[in-house]
Amino acid sequence: MRIRRKTQTVKVGNVYVGSDYPIVVQSMTNTDTEDALATAIQIADLARAGSEVVRITVNTIEAGAKIREIKQRLEDIGIDVPLVGDFHFNGHKILAANPDCALLLDKYRINPGNVGKGSRRDEQFAYMINTAKEYGKPVRIGVNWGSLDQELLAAMLDSNARLAKPLELDEVMRNALVESALQSADKAIELGLPSNQILLSCKVSHVQDLVKVYDDLAGRCDFPLHLGLTEAGMGAKGIVASTAALSLILQSGIGDTIRVSLTPRPGESRTQEVVVAQEILQSLGLRSFVPAVTACPGCGRTSSDYFQKLAEKIQSFLREQMPIWKTQYPGVEDMKVAVMGCVVNGPGESKLANIGISLPGRDESPVAPVFIDGEKNVTLKGDNIAEEFQLIVENYVREKYTR
Repeated sequence: MRIRRKTQTVKVGNVYVGSDYPIVVQSMTNTDTEDALATAIQIADLARAGSEVVRITVNTIEAGAKIREIKQRLEDIGIDVPLVGDFHFNGHKILAANPDCALLLDKYRINPGNVGKGSRRDEQFAYMINTAKEYGKPVRIGVNWGSLDQELLAAMLDSNARLAKPLELDEVMRNALVESALQSADKAIELGLPSNQILLSCKVSHVQDLVKVYDDLAGRCDFPLHLGLTEAGMGAKGIVASTAALSLILQSGIGDTIRVSLTPRPGESRTQEVVVAQEILQSLGLRSFVPAVTACPGCGRTSSDYFQKLAEKIQSFLREQMPIWKTQYPGVEDMKVAVMGCVVNGPGESKLANIGISLPGRDESPVAPVFIDGEKNVTLKGDNIAEEFQLIVENYVREKYTR
């Protein structure tokens, strides 16, 4: 039985993060933040796809100056989603130059490895934490394998070399990731930032390393943890790697927010990372976002690709309706729909769903029985099966889920 790790609650804009609340889906823009219009458009796309928090790059003073315009553009089109400012190297300068940026962002993301070097690190980290404290903003201390605090790592490597049985290099690096996050959180608390305004993340790009890091981190603190396999990659590789890593960690009860860091193909929508994150949580039974469609893979018994097209059409239709349905028809996200291709498993799977259709396979009668809540309701035939089945689904939603 999965038992979720107990954490504090952190409020990020209008979203609550922590073990008392559902696991939050996050995403990140890849637009130039200085282009306020393009950034607002992408944020809106991500929010409509289901991203509950969106992170944006704030890498220049000019980008920081655009936060007010971005927020206003979103407000004008009715989008209210918390925005996280992603700061590296010069965050202290950007926040100092842009009080609006400091005020209007809902959370700051600080990477301890990129805050500065030597004495400047403490000074610049303190400035950002004090700014968060002044404006009442939560902070994610986000450590990354690729930008780990080199001074901390060097010190830990030196200590490791003096051991009778030194640890392997990758284990020392994992330990350094966790130490960097926890030490930075302790410093933030010493500076006066309340502990319930701190979230942590420790991201690496290999599945087993990520699992070990979060297992260690979760055992040593009660801060909410943000999960993500960094630089997961493109296409199937990125999806599979992220799913494998996040599923293992989530199943162990660890994780309060997630992001799937996919590399989109040129011109591809950024929203795929949101859909994949939702599907991971829904497949694990941790949250429901959209009615689930069960569909068989097809075999020599299926006489055509008709059931595949119908499954795709219904799945797209359901996802497109959810921005409206989730407010009009509460609970509809838990609905199950089955689109099956022959008589072997078709009727059985259809009876197990709220609504199911069993299309005719090879050499079967050219009819499609439809089952509603386990009972055969109607048999469809002819050239308009897809349209008639979609209408049945719409009518079922209205009758079953109306307040």
